[in-house]
Amino acid sequence: MDRVRALARVNSGILAAYSARTIAVLRDSLPMRLALPHLEPVLVLNLDKEMRKDALVIRHAGAAHAAGTRPDSHAVRRLYLETQAIDRDFIARVDPFPVRLVIPYGEIEPLRTRRIERLAEAAYRTLDAWRDRRSLRAAVGTAYSQPDFERLAHEVFDLYAREVRALGRAVRLPALLAPLRESFAERLLEVMGGAGARLASDLARDVYGPRRHGRARSGPPGI
Repeated sequence: MDRVRALARVNSGILAAYSARTIAVLRDSLPMRLALPHLEPVLVLNLDKEMRKDALVIRHAGAAHAAGTRPDSHAVRRLYLETQAIDRDFIARVDPFPVRLVIPYGEIEPLRTRRIERLAEAAYRTLDAWRDRRSLRAAVGTAYSQPDFERLAHEVFDLYAREVRALGRAVRLPALLAPLRESFAERLLEVMGGAGARLASDLARDVYGPRRHGRARSGPPGI
């Protein structure tokens, strides 16, 4: 399989694991149960949006690597503007649900731009290391030390969580739930923060730990 596509596929698996862990905790949180039937379909569509955005960034990093260049600030700006087309499709898909959403770009732009920067750089470094390594796991281990990889993963998850919180604040819920919107958004950030920290740690152990036959994996398949 083409390495750029393989990297995007593994990244999508990681995002899916992050979303699944978040929703599992939300289902066990009594205050969130009130809003979850309205929010969960939006979170599922948002996950698809994030997979598509990240795949866009990874493809660009792959093209830059093939051309012998590195993603720069101009490329990051172009990618940010391209993600807005994905946002528009997301908004159209959310429209049938009993919520309304206006994306607050003033709050989201710095978060998303930073995430694009970090993901593009990580994809470039990983693809560069992968040239001389047989597996993605070995390439990541060459590109980053374990503490650096865990910090990177945690930062990317945190930026994702903060963008979702901004979206949560902008969701227009049914009238009975509207007064609780801010507390829902803050609880969502808290849950995603905890899930992201644990997943970053699990991924680091999975990538850098010894590989033993039959060992249970904590992260998504493919690394």
